[in-house]
Order: sequence, then structure tokens, then C-alpha cells
Amino acid sequence: MQKWLRMMDCIGNMLKSFRLGGLFDSLFTISNPRNSYFSGMAMKQSLEQKLLQKLSPQQIQLMKMLQLPTQAMEARVKEEIEVNPALEEGREKEESEYDSESDDQLGDELSQSEQEFDFSDYTDDDETPAYKYEANNYSKDDEEKSVPFGSAATFHDRLIAQLQLRKMPENQLFICQHLVGSLDDSGYLRREISAIVDDLAFTQGLMTSEEEVEGLLQKQIHNMEPAGIGARDLQECLLLQIKRRPNSVTVKTATVILEKFYDEFVKKHYSKITSRLEIDDDDLKDAIEEIVNLNPKPGNSMNESARPVEQVVPDFQLVSEGDELRVILNGRNVPDLRISRKYMDMLDDFARIKGAPTKAQRDAMTFVKQKLDSAKWFVDAIRQRHDTLTRSMQAIVDYQIEYFKTGDETKLRPMILKDIADIIHMDISTISRVSNSKYIQTSFGTFSVKYFFSESLTNDDGEEVSTREVKKILQDLIVSEDKRKPWTDENLAKELKGKGYNIARRTVAKYREQLDIPVARLRKEL
Repeated sequence: MQKWLRMMDCIGNMLKSFRLGGLFDSLFTISNPRNSYFSGMAMKQSLEQKLLQKLSPQQIQLMKMLQLPTQAMEARVKEEIEVNPALEEGREKEESEYDSESDDQLGDELSQSEQEFDFSDYTDDDETPAYKYEANNYSKDDEEKSVPFGSAATFHDRLIAQLQLRKMPENQLFICQHLVGSLDDSGYLRREISAIVDDLAFTQGLMTSEEEVEGLLQKQIHNMEPAGIGARDLQECLLLQIKRRPNSVTVKTATVILEKFYDEFVKKHYSKITSRLEIDDDDLKDAIEEIVNLNPKPGNSMNESARPVEQVVPDFQLVSEGDELRVILNGRNVPDLRISRKYMDMLDDFARIKGAPTKAQRDAMTFVKQKLDSAKWFVDAIRQRHDTLTRSMQAIVDYQIEYFKTGDETKLRPMILKDIADIIHMDISTISRVSNSKYIQTSFGTFSVKYFFSESLTNDDGEEVSTREVKKILQDLIVSEDKRKPWTDENLAKELKGKGYNIARRTVAKYREQLDIPVARLRKEL
């Protein structure tokens, strides 16, 4: 480098002597690496040592298995057994059991195994590259077009079936089918009639009028089952249902309330309704009870049967052994698995081959070894999963021992993921995976593991209490309040303060919303 620079300096001096240095001097200044412009871009070489933590593929798979609930873990085990012939169900046999078997029997089993499993399916002397058998004309951005098949009829299918049983002209049937297709899952018609008329004209080529569509909506759609289908808003939905009820004084009163005093009913201004209708509180209470029993979302009633039933399978079971509580992991999480003895014998036979093995033998030996290693790792991963789940859940039970002994929600201590991670000396992410989608069965119910984690706040005595305890007390206060004059958030904050919980009104409102409890005005009753 230095030699090159000295040579360039000599050339520059020679050019300056010929009075051409002005032009070449500027060129030389640009190309000179010692120039200040290029000095910041000079390449440097250095040696550095960094400590990086990387997870192996086995560790990543273990973390994924740790997060799986019972049913998903059961499916994962079945999948692994199907793809790995070296993994079998059942307990591991003792060495003495294998020794007691005769060599002839082992040979027969090995021969039978080789007949059942043909290595030629996995080995091929054809050296044709695999890419020549693959089609690579798909983009990463291509969407998956496969659609799962549903076995149950949808909400709209059932309404269409009702329409097909009615006698009407073909064009009217087509309009009614279009109206049914415009309903949302709750059974409401959210589109304007004029928009539907335009849609029929431009997309279907069917000319109609708003009067005809409105007439078919009222005559056909509104008379379908369940009652309330095709309503434009909640008021119309409730009116369609109340008009199908048997005629009585209470039904008439409820109908008048929905038609003429709907806003007062929604805002619970009951005094205005009683004074204008000249009825007493008992008559109003009966009418309101009639309205409350109506279905605000009639479409959902038809979707209930088509929805899959979600069954919760507890991952843990809490049993009492004297004064101690012990956690038992669901047996479906820890199936009995073992390594195939036949495959282990195959590997030993390959190792005793004399001379250079053929390509088919090498491929077969590699295949068997990979499957055996994968099976050993999978069995070990299940054992680690069992140990981690049991230790973590036992630590949670010990931490919340007062709650698990009594079942009283107010006994829950404030607990975060870090508390359990410090006890069992594991990472917080591990505890998070353990608590994800897991359930524990107790003598007083089945609960999500996440249920036992909560934040803390300090009461007047300086003690840290769980927010779940405060929510429980808040819920009890609302249940015991006078429904004629329910407490506002400000009143609830004062009541909690009297019990030693100094909480702001905004915090009370937040807890109330988390408990799905409406505001005081909507909790008012007669």
C-alpha cells in the first residue's frame, strides 16, 4: 500500500512539472485514499469475541411441546408415532425380559420386521436430482385455495330452505334469496333497501322497485323462523317477536312501550313510562319482563347447533393427601412410549457388516440411526415436559395454598410469572408457556392456570392484596346493592375505601368493565 502511494506521489510531481498538475491534481485528490473524504470509509479488520445464545432445533421443539394443551399434545404424540417407525407405544421392557427371549425368536421377529418395512422405499440407486420431480411454479405470495368442508347447514342455508317451501314467482323468490344473503349472522338487515335495489339491477340484471323489495321483506322474510329475522334495528326485531306472542294485557303494554316509548325504555326512565301510560310499577315490571325474555339476536339461535362444542380437558388434577395438596398431570399428557427394540437390533446388525457396505446399506443404516435418535429425543422431551409442567403447577399451588384449601377467591395472593420463575429457577417465558391454554381440576371447579395470576395493590394496612380480591368484593357490593337506586362508580369507590381499599373512581370503572358489569343507570330495576 505504501509503495503504491509513493508511486502515485511521484507521478503527481512529474505531472506538475509539465504544468498539467492542475487537472491531474484534482483527479489525484479524488483518488487518493488519504483524502479526508475517503478516510472515514477506510476498511478496518479486527477480531471480536461475542457470546451468543442459540437454541437447538430440539430445544425449540421442546418449547413448542411445552405450550401444547392436553388434546393437542395427544395429537402430537400420535403424529410422531405415525411418522417414526422406531417409536412404539407401551412401557419399556426390562433387560431381563429381552434376555429371556430366544435367539430364534428374535431372528424371526427381525425377519418379520424387515418384511413389513422395506428399506427400498427409502433408498434408490437412481441419481436423478429431486428437483426434477418437483413443480416450482408457485410464488410465496400465492394464497392457499383449499377450503375445509363443513358438515352442518349454515344459518343462511336454513332460511333458503324455508323460502323454497313457499309458493311465489321466480323473480320474487330470487329477490327473497338476495335479501337472505344480505342478512348478517345475527339476523339483521343492515343494508338500505335502495342499495339492494341497485345491487339487483347492476349485478343480477333484475329490475325491481323499493316498494316491491320492502313488501317482500315484510311479507316473506319477517314471517320466517325464528321471529325477528330481517329486522333493521333492535326495536324492529323486538316488535316482530312481541307481535307473535299470545295476546294479553301484558303483551299489549309491552308492544306500546316498544312502539312509542322505546327511548325511555332503553334509558330506563321508568317514571315517564308509568305516568304517560297510567300504569303502576307492577304492570310495568311484567311488561319489561316480557320484553327481556325476547331474543335480541335471533340469528344466533340458528347458529348454536352448527357451532363446534369446545370441551375443556384438564391438564392437571389437584388431589388432597392429608394436609398436603399434590398436583397430578393428566395421563394423556405422558403416554407410555418406548424405543423399538427391533430397530436397535437392526443398527447392531449393520455395525457387524464385514467389508465395505453398499450404498443401499449405508442409506438404510443412516435412516435407522436418524429414526432412533429422533425417537430417543422425543421420549426424553416428553419426560422433560412432564417434569416442567408438574414443578411449575406445584409451585403455583404452594404459592396460592390458602386459596386452593378454601376455594375463597379473596384468598388469592398477588402473583406474577416472575414469582414462580424465581421459585423453580426457570425463565419467565417457560412459565408463560406452562400457563398458556392449561386447566387444572379442583374440588371446587376447573380453572384456567392464568386465572391464578394477578397484579397487586396496597390496602390501608400496607398489605399487598390481589386485584382479583378487590374485583370479588366489588362484585359482591354490586350484587347486594339496591337495584332501585344502584350505586354509581363514585359510591362504589367510597364503599371500597371504607373496607380498606383506597381505589380511585376510574379504577373502579375499569374493574367493573372487566367484570362485564354495566353502569348504574343500566342496572336499575323496578
